[in-house]
Amino acid sequence: MHIEFRHLRTIRAIHQAGGLAKAADILNMTQSALSHQVAGLEDQAGVELFVRRSKPMRLSAAGLRMLRLAERILPEIDALAEEFRSLRTGKTGRLHIAIECHACFEWLFPVLEQFRHAWPDVDVDIRAGLAFEALPALNREEVDLVISSDPVAMDGVTFNPLFDYHPVFVGAAGSPLAAKPYVGADDFRDQMLITYPVSRDRLDVFSELLTPARVEPRGVRQVELTAVILMLVAAGRGVSVLPDWVLRDIKSNADYITRPLGPGIITKRLYAATRDEDALKPFMAHFLKLGRTEPVKLQRG
Repeated sequence: MHIEFRHLRTIRAIHQAGGLAKAADILNMTQSALSHQVAGLEDQAGVELFVRRSKPMRLSAAGLRMLRLAERILPEIDALAEEFRSLRTGKTGRLHIAIECHACFEWLFPVLEQFRHAWPDVDVDIRAGLAFEALPALNREEVDLVISSDPVAMDGVTFNPLFDYHPVFVGAAGSPLAAKPYVGADDFRDQMLITYPVSRDRLDVFSELLTPARVEPRGVRQVELTAVILMLVAAGRGVSVLPDWVLRDIKSNADYITRPLGPGIITKRLYAATRDEDALKPFMAHFLKLGRTEPVKLQRG
């Protein structure tokens, strides 16, 4: 016996309508076509599915068995069709994010808080991109967006610019570097530098300042959490260089000093890498818009 979804919809419609005429209207077909379909279905089943002598028309015992099947399967099919419609229109989807910077959590969480209210049906996840190769994972569709400050040329991948930021020196209030208008590479020679636990090529203070000047700090201490870095700095255990959005709340704190890196102003840009075909999805476009505007508010305090 070959049962199609239209057969299940027919059984359900006739049961709900109580007759062929009303059921045909529900199904948007002629009564004769519906009657022919029912006859063909009964021929396949080898039994009557309806008690035709009753008014309203009612299902036989075999028809009731088929109705139970329809009531179990059709809602799932309808839900799947609605999910596919939502995917086509961009209402639902997946946004799995890989982050190549520890400090990005400071601005990403406020962005995601707004995003989830606008797109509650989008599945959001965050992975630390420092623990694996994030950009190859983007190509393999294991993640959908990579936050990075190091764009590279990749087929099928777009690096969408988000915002510019400045790496900023932070030290304890009693630091002798407080008297300087900016902090240069040579000023780090006698300093214990506190950084995130990542390779030097991913740290702005090395890639933009120390490595080009061939300067090595007195020591490097790696710390996982931003709050712990700031606590150690305030205690005079070392100095650090952090993005300006991280330091917005301590600029008026008497325990710290902040200074630009110099002598020239160092500016970095953060990007959101996406697959080319995903960048125009409505929810992805909205996330990129939030990623361009909300961090700037944090930078301005």
